[in-house]
Amino acid sequence: MSVEITPPYTEDQLAGDNVSKKDLVTFLQSSASIEFQTEHKLKGAVKNVAKTRTKEQLIADYKELFDTKNFKQPGEDEKEEERKKKATESLTEKTKKLDLKDEPQTPPKYTKYVLKKGNKINYPRPGDTVLCYYVGKMPDGTVFDTNSEMRAGQKKKKQQPLKFKVGTGQVIRGWDEGIQKMSLGETAELRIEAEWAYGRKGLEGKIPPNSALVFEVELVGIE
Repeated sequence: MSVEITPPYTEDQLAGDNVSKKDLVTFLQSSASIEFQTEHKLKGAVKNVAKTRTKEQLIADYKELFDTKNFKQPGEDEKEEERKKKATESLTEKTKKLDLKDEPQTPPKYTKYVLKKGNKINYPRPGDTVLCYYVGKMPDGTVFDTNSEMRAGQKKKKQQPLKFKVGTGQVIRGWDEGIQKMSLGETAELRIEAEWAYGRKGLEGKIPPNSALVFEVELVGIE
């Protein structure tokens, strides 16, 4: 069904000062089809369009609109908004991909040595909860922490395994990254540089600042 619009301004009104450029732009944007607006450069903020078009140009556009009857059809604004939304989403997605592509990759600040192979099937992913036994040592071999009493040289049974969620910052970054390279059942030695351990602050009473650390880790569960 075609839309019919009655001209709101007479020739005399258009020629006078009572009808401003903003009035004409507002009418044209509300009444002309998106195609017409694009062709005549009428899209955008009213004040900006009014700055870039003379009144004579806008009057000519006004007259042409009624000559061609290229009026806006019902639902046209909604379709245009949907098109803009999709275009914005597409641009955002492309920007994200470019940002990821350009983002410099940080070299790992740890080295992993396999002491006992795992099943090479099940690997922790970010968000998984893992269970581990570990012995934490200074580079000279001094043990500063462990939950594996047998490995600490005692005859008692092991304590409860350490349980944490991978990739969420619950442990030092060297663990967060290194554990994801281990498969279920694997025992590995993680030699972690200070930057991915406790950094410049260290851990009061246990680890001096800027200390590299060595962890023997056994991955016993993935939830």
